[in-house]
Amino acid sequence: MTQDSPGRNTLLEFALDAVWQAGHITLGYFQTALDAHRKTDNTPVTIADQKAEQKLRQMIAEYWPGHGILGEEFGQSPSNSPYTWIIDPIDGTKSFISGVPLYSNLLALTDGERTLIGVAHFPALGETIYAMRGQGCYWNGRRAHVSAVDSLADAVLLTSGLNYFGKKAPAWQRLVDSTYTQRTWGDAFGYFLVATGRAEVMVDPAMYIWDSAPFQVILEEAGGTFTDWRGTSTIHAYESVATNKILFDQVMSVINET
Repeated sequence: MTQDSPGRNTLLEFALDAVWQAGHITLGYFQTALDAHRKTDNTPVTIADQKAEQKLRQMIAEYWPGHGILGEEFGQSPSNSPYTWIIDPIDGTKSFISGVPLYSNLLALTDGERTLIGVAHFPALGETIYAMRGQGCYWNGRRAHVSAVDSLADAVLLTSGLNYFGKKAPAWQRLVDSTYTQRTWGDAFGYFLVATGRAEVMVDPAMYIWDSAPFQVILEEAGGTFTDWRGTSTIHAYESVATNKILFDQVMSVINET
């Protein structure tokens, strides 16, 4: 076994330890008087984001020096390896700077097309969800599974923010009209709720790959779906829909209604 052809369990153990260490860094800044700056895309960034990503990059470079890295704050470090680690050091930075504990640290390992390992750690909540392709999804060490709700009329619908939909606003409104209740428990926390059976549908009209990367394998290994708005399983669409799978066809029919 070499660092370029690692064992699956070794990779997962590394990913879990790495996000815990990154999360520990962010907790040191959480609910403090922290300055936030706006990036060119108008999203906020703090020293906690930067320090957490630097820690993850250092660990990846030490343990898996042949692997590529793509991170939200410091861009891409390409390689010739088929493996790439994708980092979102703080998903939900707006929640983080507001002192809301729903933010997370995200880490994924991909083979270029699919996610092989996905981890979402919520340090202020003390919760972690993770999955490895073909090995199931786990929530704080116990098996995670989506809900068995089979009617949209009984479903909980989530999103990250109501001002992002633009041309997709009519589709969002149709989903609102078709579901039981709607909440903006968004960002990674929304996908976490779907994967653990506490909500049925999560939609985002705008996503970066570091937002999406962990959740393809997490949702699929939990028995659900993670797709673009046309129903294709992908992390490259810059949009996403997560369901408990039972409701997938119903959701797609509502979204793509003409």
